[in-house]
Amino acid sequence: MRPELPLPESQPIASFTRLQAWLLLVWFLGSFGIVFFAHDLQYALVGWPISYWFAAQGSLLIFILIVAVYARLANRADGAQVFVDPDFGKYTRRIHKRFLFYVLMFLFFVLALGLAERIGLKRIWVGAIFLFATVFLYALIGIYDRTSRASEYYVAGRRIPAMYNGMAVAADWMSAASFISMAGGLYLQGFSGSGSQPGGLVYVLGWTGGFCLVALLVAPHLRKMNLYTVPDFFGRRFGGRWPRIIAAWSAVLCSFTYVVAQIYGVGLITSRLTGVQFEIGILLGLGGVLVCSFLGGMRAVTWTQVTQYVVLILAFLIPVSWLAYKQLGNPMAPVVYGQQLPKIAELEQRLMASPAEQEVVNEYARRARDFALKLNNLPQSLEAEKKWHRDKIQSLTLAHADEAQIVAARRALAALPRDETSARDKWTRAMYDNLERAKPLAGMSEQTHPFAGDPHGTPDEQERFHSSRLNFLALMFCLMVGTAGLPHLLTRFYTTQSVVETRNSATWSLVFIALLYLAAPALAVLVKFEIMGHLVGQRFDDLPSWISQWARLDPSLISVSDINGDQILQFAELRLGPDIVMLATPEIGGLPYVISGLVAAGGLAAALSTADGLLLTIGNALAHDLFYRGNSETSGAVSRVMLSKFSLLLMALLAAYVAAQKPADILILVSASFSLAGAAFVPVMILGIFWTGVTRWAAVSGMLSGLGVTVYYMLINAPGVRAYWGWQGSGLWFGIEPISAGVFGITAGVVMTLLVSVLTRSVKSAH
Repeated sequence: MRPELPLPESQPIASFTRLQAWLLLVWFLGSFGIVFFAHDLQYALVGWPISYWFAAQGSLLIFILIVAVYARLANRADGAQVFVDPDFGKYTRRIHKRFLFYVLMFLFFVLALGLAERIGLKRIWVGAIFLFATVFLYALIGIYDRTSRASEYYVAGRRIPAMYNGMAVAADWMSAASFISMAGGLYLQGFSGSGSQPGGLVYVLGWTGGFCLVALLVAPHLRKMNLYTVPDFFGRRFGGRWPRIIAAWSAVLCSFTYVVAQIYGVGLITSRLTGVQFEIGILLGLGGVLVCSFLGGMRAVTWTQVTQYVVLILAFLIPVSWLAYKQLGNPMAPVVYGQQLPKIAELEQRLMASPAEQEVVNEYARRARDFALKLNNLPQSLEAEKKWHRDKIQSLTLAHADEAQIVAARRALAALPRDETSARDKWTRAMYDNLERAKPLAGMSEQTHPFAGDPHGTPDEQERFHSSRLNFLALMFCLMVGTAGLPHLLTRFYTTQSVVETRNSATWSLVFIALLYLAAPALAVLVKFEIMGHLVGQRFDDLPSWISQWARLDPSLISVSDINGDQILQFAELRLGPDIVMLATPEIGGLPYVISGLVAAGGLAAALSTADGLLLTIGNALAHDLFYRGNSETSGAVSRVMLSKFSLLLMALLAAYVAAQKPADILILVSASFSLAGAAFVPVMILGIFWTGVTRWAAVSGMLSGLGVTVYYMLINAPGVRAYWGWQGSGLWFGIEPISAGVFGITAGVVMTLLVSVLTRSVKSAH
């Protein structure tokens, strides 16, 4: 273990250059500038509205260019300091050969399973083979790379080549939210969602634009310090115990929130592949996570993530390419899917004008009014509901009705709220849900329309427009800044051989990530065209079997009901959750079930790869940064590694328990962790890197205030908290939704860090 010698508080880690300033200006204009004027950039070019193309593709290409230019020029400036290791070149070439062999063998495995399915292998066996073969592979890597050496366990010996580290970063980054939920969010929310549901392309912009901040402002400078964990930076830069302790607990908090979402995705996919219960699926998938991260730490996790990247990227690109070929005759989905945007706009207008769709919308509005009436007279309404169900059970029993009807009636009675508090909560949510679905397109936004409302309409429409745009910008800001502060992401850049390799690795990371992020908007558009153009309008008796299969697994994923009683599926009668769009794509496109198994294995790889990194981060923060106080160089290193492994196991089981409660959808959980990470780390970290004036107590104040404000804003706007305290009205500040709470936390962190730095330095000067 290297000695923990803190830098003097007056010493920065790096100086800010003119190159960084110019590139950050391009980054700002290519993201926030384009989005702010998105409503005015609606001119169509080859089917593409200009603003939609920039948000879905153009800005991402700009981000890649920024990171690549910075790596090229900064590495050229460091050229005299670069030491070329011939042994490292031989090591890299050997890895190239192994990687190529693995890719070929995996493609052969998929083709063999496809052939086996054609000659009669049952679907349940296809899914089970995909699950156990991939998890077994990850476990083998974990066993092969097991280690107790501190440098190998924490940072993989700092000898991962840039390209492979970029691949591992991409797998670590493209979590269940990216693989499973992002395309679903784009399907449901279009360009920007509504004012209260900012989403859509904000995830593409936010989760890629943040890499510019990582590459330009954070990763290379942390790599220079030869750290093991992110809290190490705060201990080394500011000295003392408190900066490191606060950073460690913050790392645990944001990583735990993130890992719960991944383990939820693991349970969802594993249960679909094997048919086991959701909770058992969580435990099966968790076994693969623990073998890798528990035995081999960062070394095993790195090579596991490289293999997982191949699985997940093939699983994503094959079905979207097939849909593009099926609909447009060209498998290059990101290039050609713009042709479907005008067709979808036409279908949207046709659906909004349809009398049958209007009948469904009116029924949702009537149900919302019924729930409002119940809430106005809550005690009597609850008692009347219970009496009605009891009378129904009695009448069915006296009429000697079918046992299944009686059982269903008893279940309906048992499902009623038990008291007024739970009735108020349940019926309020049902009222708002029906009100949302009583809007055109069942509350979904038009695919290419930027922001809700109209800047030139009525005062109410203008207010909705400004609120929608503000929430979009706020969430994009949180996702970008949060990216620069996520501990499990930053730690990945500690594993490269040098700072030059770190910059190159950041470029490779964004390139590998872009392969999926360019395809996700294409997938959302192609699936929407398939649903609107082909599925809607079918008779309920003729609906494909995949709908009922997914509905049995989890009704929140997909549900259909004949609201207007015409036996024809209307668009508003189909409810899709964001987590189903990608997972069901092969079945929507009519592909063989082996591709469904591949997609599920890809989703599992995405969830497991991120869960590996997150659990490792949590275990290391608890053991390396918080609890261990040994001083012996050898025994201390071994003890820290063993304590990290024990902490990792404990937190994995706790996260599995929380995930089994299905606390929220994946996108919400992941977005919350970005706000927490951005507020807790980024203001103090970046100021500490570039400014001599940040003091220890300024760092403590900045982290605590940023994290405290963010958590407070999330809590006061949580429906359960507001219902418990009986708070009425909205708790929003400036109309910003709690998913973007980091806006206030990051601002508070910057202000407190600057203010306390000035005050504490003034006090020192006076003495």
